[in-house]
Parts: sequence; C-alpha cells; structure tokens
Amino acid sequence: MFGPIEFILAGVLVGFCVGITGVGGGSLMTPILISLFRIEPHIAIGTDLLYAAISKFCGSLVHAKKLNIVWPIVLWLALGSVPASFITHWILDNYLSQSTHYKMVLTTVLGFMLTLTGISIIFRSQIERFFATFRKSELSEQQEQVEFNIQGKQTYVVIMGIVLGVFVTLSSVGAGAFGIMALILMFPNLPMIRIIGSDVVHAVLLTSVAGFAHMTSGNVDFHLLGWLLLGSIPAIIVGTLISSHLPEKLIRKILGITLFALGINFILHPVKVKPVEKPQTVMTVQINQQQTV
Repeated sequence: MFGPIEFILAGVLVGFCVGITGVGGGSLMTPILISLFRIEPHIAIGTDLLYAAISKFCGSLVHAKKLNIVWPIVLWLALGSVPASFITHWILDNYLSQSTHYKMVLTTVLGFMLTLTGISIIFRSQIERFFATFRKSELSEQQEQVEFNIQGKQTYVVIMGIVLGVFVTLSSVGAGAFGIMALILMFPNLPMIRIIGSDVVHAVLLTSVAGFAHMTSGNVDFHLLGWLLLGSIPAIIVGTLISSHLPEKLIRKILGITLFALGINFILHPVKVKPVEKPQTVMTVQINQQQTV
C-alpha cells in the first residue's frame, strides 16, 4: 500500500525532469500512477490533468509577463480544443464508463500518445533543425511580430485544437509536445519562444477544462493531487536552477526512450477490467446446491 511519502517522491521525480528538460509532466506522471502505484486509469488521467494545469500555470504567467504569447493562436486553438474536450468527456461518461472496454480504450490511447511523445522528444533537435530551414532568421523578433498573420490558417489551427482536445482528454498527454510541433509546422517564421509561450497558455486552458470535466465524474483524487504538487513544485524550481549544470540532452533522450517503452507496453498490454461474472456464477452454484440439500 502506497502512502503520501511515495506520492511526494513521484512528484519530486516528475518535477525534477520538467525543471531540467521542460517536458515530461503529464506524459511521465500518468504512466507512473498507473504502472507503479496501480491507480485506476481514469483516476490517474483525471488527476494528472489538474496537476498539469496547476504546474503549467506558473510558467504561463512568466510567458505572459515577457509578452511571449500570441493570443490569436491560443484563442483559435481553444475554439477547437475546448468543445472537443467536453464532447469527448461526455462520450466517455455516457457510453464508455460502464463498458468493459473503458480502461482498455484509455490505456491504449495513452500508449499511442506516449509512443509519439517519446519519438518527438528523442528526435526533437533533428525536427527543430529541419523546420529551422524554413524560418527567416534575418528578421528580428519585432519584425516577425509585425508580420505575423493568422489569416487563412484559422481552420488548420481549429482542427489541431480539436485533435489535441480529444487526445488530451483521453490520455492527459499531448498538450505540450504535439502542440509545439503543430505550431512549428503552421507558423515556421514565428520565434520559438512565442510558440512555446502560446502552447503553454493553451495547455493550461485545455488541461483545466479537461480536468474539471473529469472532476465532475469523480475521476480526480484530490489527496493524491495535493501530495504530487507538494513534491513537484519545489523540484521544478530546483531542476530549473541547476539545469544548466546537467547533461540536459542525455536526460532528454533517456526520458524519450522511457516514454516510448512505456507507450509500447500500454499498447501491447492495455489495462483491462477484471471480469465479475465468475464470482457471481460461483455464488449462484453454491446457492443452488444449498437449495437442493
């Protein structure tokens, strides 16, 4: 049986990884809760969504203060992701929550998202170098801010928001890594710091909405959430302060490989509901035998 100390240590581990590499919050916390602590998948996902919303909120304030947020991108993403999150949760709550495939669907989607996240982390530098060739490096940041125009791309941004809304609500993974990659694709001339800032703010909004939706279904363990935050928030600060003295690239690759392996494991061995018919059958047989006697 696990207690507060173990949950705090899990928060420390995840927070430290986030502080050093900038990634690994939701994508690392959920598999730890399911695989190590044997938390039910829907509880782990719901709790992790609110954990991500709270832990990312401080980062969003920093980006807002430094004017790193492109609000039209955030708003158009939210226009797709927020309704998609509500609809996905409604379908889960009304059609899948009582199904024997409920946990299997959640863990399979989680495995898929973890696998893609692991790949994106492992090859992030190569991906960034590839897309950097499309950037106009000769433009200053102020010039790029002036020339930024979302006209004609709103539909693509909304569609990406819908995709993120569905998968984040199902797995609690994807708001960070995939949001950034999608924005790089759609806005190659936008400075990376403004892409990250916009993605963080949207991630806070989306995980908050999805987390509160899960909370209405009883899928959030607030005691667990409190212990995780107690360990992770100081660890994020410490990790950020010492990140320049640690081999960030090596840690990032180890994290990516770990997430990839966890994702494959969840795909191949999804969590399934234990059948309840057998015990009922045994009880029925015993009752019949007593009646016969």
